[in-house]
Amino acid sequence: MLHVGLNLVFLVPGETGGMETAARAVIPHLAAHPGLRITALVNREAAGTFDGIDEVVVPVNATNRIEWVRGEQTLLPRLAARAGCQIVHSLGSTAPLWGRFRRVTTIHDLHYKTAPEAHFGIRDLGMRALVPAAARRSHRVIAVSEATRHDLHEHLRLPDAKIDVVPQGVSVPRDVPRRPERMVLCVGAKRPHKNAVAVVEALAGADIRLVVTGYRTAYDNVLRERAAAVGVALELPDWVENLDDLYARAGVVVVPSLYEGFGLPVLEAMVRGVPVVASNRSSLPEVAGDAALLVDPEDRRALREAIERALQESDRLSAAGRERARAFTWEHTAQLTVESYRRVL
Repeated sequence: MLHVGLNLVFLVPGETGGMETAARAVIPHLAAHPGLRITALVNREAAGTFDGIDEVVVPVNATNRIEWVRGEQTLLPRLAARAGCQIVHSLGSTAPLWGRFRRVTTIHDLHYKTAPEAHFGIRDLGMRALVPAAARRSHRVIAVSEATRHDLHEHLRLPDAKIDVVPQGVSVPRDVPRRPERMVLCVGAKRPHKNAVAVVEALAGADIRLVVTGYRTAYDNVLRERAAAVGVALELPDWVENLDDLYARAGVVVVPSLYEGFGLPVLEAMVRGVPVVASNRSSLPEVAGDAALLVDPEDRRALREAIERALQESDRLSAAGRERARAFTWEHTAQLTVESYRRVL
């Protein structure tokens, strides 16, 4: 039985965005895989939030970034070795740089290089140091898309033979009937590289509501000021308790990012039958395929035209999106991950 420790020290519940979503979705499928024993290596904040698998608490509060790094680099290696882990799989782009085990690291993106405005302060400094070090010291690296694989090769000179491309999946939601409104929805962290301001400006004067979800950031004020200036009905909910209901009411989901490592909101919309307009950059075309309208995310007129077209072609795009989403399952993600484990041994 292969014993794999999952490095989840980075994961602060409700504050880690897409990396938390992906980790929580794939872990049950890894735990159910025959021949694997899974141990979750978690911080204090996440302790007790992973049901049905063994858990080792790394005694740090990862909300404090310095504590997170200390826990990952100094405490986790000893705890993982003591637990008997043969492999430590780090799911959050950084990893312990030493330890008596093989190291596999999932790197979601290189935003500190491609979109430096995405991070700032100590987090930016940490990612600039820790992500390249993790890539070099890991025995295998999992990239979540071909675009991320390309970035790893181009920016970190990582050999292709060391990289496994493992796309993310999408969870089948509960059945909520579609009741679309003239409402545009943007889902994800409110940060500059997500480019929601382009959607605000594209909808200037339009009779369409815009809802942008995500935890509160300084970017909220930028969006509010632009919306007020160009006459857009903007909503920035601090907390969305029922995202399924919001998707059900969305006329179109727009993912206008300048850079993405994968782009899970594209699939989350498609699996629910919501038409999608997405950026034509980085990983988004490979995720969306021909089931979304792809546009230059910096061309406001093209964005506006694509949104109007998506509302008009709702039935076609809904059917195409549902079909596209069927190709992305967490079971497949887990299977490809296990194959990466086997290669490292």
